[in-house]
Amino acid sequence: MIARPRSTSFSRQFAHLFETVYWYEFDLCVSRYQGNLGIKNFTCWEQFLVMSFAQFCYRESLRDIEYCLESIGSKLYHCGIKSRVRKSTLSDANKDRD
Repeated sequence: MIARPRSTSFSRQFAHLFETVYWYEFDLCVSRYQGNLGIKNFTCWEQFLVMSFAQFCYRESLRDIEYCLESIGSKLYHCGIKSRVRKSTLSDANKDRD
């Protein structure tokens, strides 16, 4: 009997990519530059995850990012993205944060 390779879920593969990112150092940078100051829903970490997802999946526009994230909506929480991402939210975050 031939053993078939196990397919891992999307959320596990995405989470595996970010295991090498040191959250402590990321949080230090966010604290130093006050990136989450006055932010209620869409944190810098979530913005980092969304923009990284867009880069890995070759998304070119905010609308394209929004539609792609919407299509996998049930898996977003397991990837670390806790809130629904709208293009206006992403646009404001990209504009306000450097």
